[in-house]
Amino acid sequence: QVHLVESGGGTVQAGQSLRLSCTASGRTFSAYEMGWFRQPPGKDREFVGAIRWIDGRTSYADSVKGRFTVSRVGTKNTLDLQINSLKPEDTAVYFCAAATIGRGQYNYWGQGTQVTVSS
Repeated sequence: QVHLVESGGGTVQAGQSLRLSCTASGRTFSAYEMGWFRQPPGKDREFVGAIRWIDGRTSYADSVKGRFTVSRVGTKNTLDLQINSLKPEDTAVYFCAAATIGRGQYNYWGQGTQVTVSS
């Protein structure tokens, strides 16, 4: 079994930055990609950004381009999300996920970490 645990969430003011981390534990796995998703209050979960393991190529939702950066930490299955210039609309539960079956097929999910941005 693979366990993903997010950390780094909290309450911040608009304009500040946060760095979220996702640590994998359990059995060793090889991911096609790992990504971040978020679920704002009362809304569906949405894609934020992802990184492809084989070449480090990243992709982002249009709404976060230029402010969010997904990165892999070392050679382990650890993922970071740097969030700059936070906005109140970034308030959400942020989830880490791993796709081990194929690209875009996220089959492992963390429990999420809350990010709240006050204006």
